[in-house]
Amino acid sequence: MIIKRATIDDAQETLILQKLAYQSEAEIYNDYNISPLIQTLEEMKDEFKDKYFLKAVVNGKIIGSVRAFVKEETCYIGRVIVHPDFQNQGTGTKLMDKIESLFSDVKRFELFTGHKSKPNIYLYQKVGYRIFKTEKITENLELVYLEKTLAITPNSR
Repeated sequence: MIIKRATIDDAQETLILQKLAYQSEAEIYNDYNISPLIQTLEEMKDEFKDKYFLKAVVNGKIIGSVRAFVKEETCYIGRVIVHPDFQNQGTGTKLMDKIESLFSDVKRFELFTGHKSKPNIYLYQKVGYRIFKTEKITENLELVYLEKTLAITPNSR
């Protein structure tokens, strides 16, 4: 597996993977109108203008992706996706490690997931994130926000 920066040329393949990967989320919440499933190719291409995308590639196929952007010393990480055939094999952890290493000069990282998304919460906590707030969106959905704060020491720069 190779993890490298994705380009706008990867948008369509990434979108197809995203829609496949988020089927399980839609099932958990019984909601097939969630943003990752209804995002258009044009909307995804627009995200490439202000977000940094990584892709995990095996045999020339994108099997994982993550995107991020920085605002006010916080790196916001979004849509950590892994092809169902490659889940629970360390791909998500490797994507998280790589995106964090690229933005190691920030003070904190932040992401969110749904409250019923136990594997996601487990992954994020395993790599050092802690829950810092929840937000009720609908009767069936509560967002769980997680963060990782970096301790900056004089020798870390």
